[in-house]
Parts: sequence; C-alpha cells; structure tokens
Amino acid sequence: AELRDELLFKQPESSHLGDCPICMLPLPLDERCGIRFCCSKFICEGCNHQHFIREMEARNRLPKCPFCREPTPTGDVNGGLTKQIMKRAKADDPEAMCQMGGDSEEGKDYIGAFEWYTKAAELGHAEAHSRLAFMYHEGLGVERDSGKFIHHLEEAAIGGHPSARHDLGRNEYTKGNMERAAKHWIIAANQGHDTSLERLMKMFKLERLEGGRRSVSEEDLADALRGHQSAVVATKSPQREAAAAFFEEYIGCG
Repeated sequence: AELRDELLFKQPESSHLGDCPICMLPLPLDERCGIRFCCSKFICEGCNHQHFIREMEARNRLPKCPFCREPTPTGDVNGGLTKQIMKRAKADDPEAMCQMGGDSEEGKDYIGAFEWYTKAAELGHAEAHSRLAFMYHEGLGVERDSGKFIHHLEEAAIGGHPSARHDLGRNEYTKGNMERAAKHWIIAANQGHDTSLERLMKMFKLERLEGGRRSVSEEDLADALRGHQSAVVATKSPQREAAAAFFEEYIGCG
C-alpha cells in the first residue's frame, strides 16, 4: 500500500496530453488542440492555425497534416477518416483505439467501447483508463464495480490525467479522508486544473471557519496557487493567442 501511494501521489512531469510536437509547449487542459489520425498527434490551436494560414497562402487543395505531412481527409468523406483511425488502431496505436472506443460509446455500443478502451488502457493510455473508470461507475458495457472504478482512476491519475485525479480527490473527500483529498487536488492544481484549485481553496476556507483540523496549510495553498499559475502560463504563446483571437472573431462574425 505504501509503494502504491508513493507512485499515486508523485507529481507527474506533465499532463496526459503532453506537449505539442511542433512548438513543444505543453498542451492546454481546455482541449484547444486537434488530433491528427494520420500520426495520432495532438497539435495545439496555435500550430494548427499557422499551418492553416500557410496552406491557404499556398492554395493547397489537398490539406496535409502539419506534423507528418500526410494528406488529411476533410470530414469523413467516403469514410476516409474512419479508415485512418481503424488502420492505426489495428497497428496497436492506443490513441486510435481510444477514439474507436469513443465512437462506439457515442453510438451506444458500450460493449464495443469497453473492448477498445481496455485495449488502449493495456498500452498505458491514461484517457482510456479514465473512460473505463466511468464505465465501471455507470455500469456501461460491464457490471458496476467500485473497486475497478477506483483502480482505473488511479491508473489515469498516475498517467498524468488531472480530471481523473480530481475525481479521486472527491472520492476521498466523500469518505472523510481530507488529507488524501487535498493531496490529489494539490497535484491536479499544479497541472493547471482549475476545478481542483477551486476545491482546494474551498476546503482551506471551510476548515478555517469550522476551526477543526487543517488538511491544507497556508503554505500548501500558496504553493498550489503558484504551481497552477505556472502550469497555465506554460501553455501560452503568441501563436496560440492569435489563433484564439481569430476563432473568437470568426465565431462572432458567424
């Protein structure tokens, strides 16, 4: 149990999303990035936008992936996108497997989704573990199992998944394990997870009002605030800000 906790409460070096392979900056947790299934790479909004501008200026009729330069289907014309995903899934690409699971889940094929998520999780895919946790919690495609629900949340958290870690914190808080809950939320906050920081601040204020035990010290909270700010700032760049401004204006004009 002690070895498991040592692994569980270790601060991950990055989130499960990792870095954009082009600008090498951490990908933001708000999912402002797009996956390319020709290479299963998540590309940030800034690099996608810069690539789009270059393609438009070159008047390329067949858009290419900004990373691997393979032609990319626009939409699922003639099933091109689905074929790309399936091809990579059959080649044991966990990102593609997770996408296949998501497509199956969206189509209410929970058994198929469970099988795809399981395959991806066996290859260490944090998002797949997170989705398996949800399926075990809700009993989708599998019998409800609270033990496996927690197991997969923990595996996702160890893999750098801040939302899964936040849920672990909520579970510990519900059981009255305030110190463990605080540890989870501090780690997630250091990854830039907004909700975990908010829960940590509420816990800090509530414990001061009640005058009881203090699971979160002033130093803990200050460190979490600094860690959260650093994680958020690390995802910023002029290219990403320009892309966000462009899309906000585009959507506003629409």
